[in-house]
Amino acid sequence: MGSDIGVPVPGQAVSGEAALGRSVAGEAVPVATPSGPMTAWRSAMRQALEFAAQAPAWGDVPIGAVLLAPDGSVLSQAANEREATGDPTAHAEILAIRRGAQRLQEDTAEGGRSVDGGVAGGWRLERCTLVVTLEPCTMCAGAIVAARIGRVVFGAFDPKAGAVASLWDVVRDPRLNHRVEVVSGVLAEESTALLREFFADRRRSE
Repeated sequence: MGSDIGVPVPGQAVSGEAALGRSVAGEAVPVATPSGPMTAWRSAMRQALEFAAQAPAWGDVPIGAVLLAPDGSVLSQAANEREATGDPTAHAEILAIRRGAQRLQEDTAEGGRSVDGGVAGGWRLERCTLVVTLEPCTMCAGAIVAARIGRVVFGAFDPKAGAVASLWDVVRDPRLNHRVEVVSGVLAEESTALLREFFADRRRSE
């Protein structure tokens, strides 16, 4: 399925890997610290950042996402493609989820195994991890819940539109039928720098 990132299974303790932040709902949010065994998340986040850096070439905001299988292998990668495709839903997270689910269908058709422990080739991604450079918006947070993704790892917080910790906490809302583990702040400075450079370049060109 691709390179092995070596990630822990969703639900495993993150003690020693994360400090606790605070979500808008007042619940603890794991936040990556500068030190500690966060190598797995940093490795995947660097891949997401590499994809994000490609997006300005076609006029999109530099946001990237990587979907990992339970064993840490890469199921899919994506960057924002709204400008490239004219699709308002073509956020990196949505594309990574779609492509990852398609990959599972193809692997199953070829005799591979399902990652959800249920129906082979099913759409549930319960033990998968979505790594994204910026905190997901409400649309992407809803898709993450709908796909039953087990864990979200994001870089920079989004105080204007974040729906995982900043403005809302959609993925851990107890009223929903699925809740997601959250790790935040992984390579946040790199993600923020990429976004700042993009918008600075845009302002200079106006």
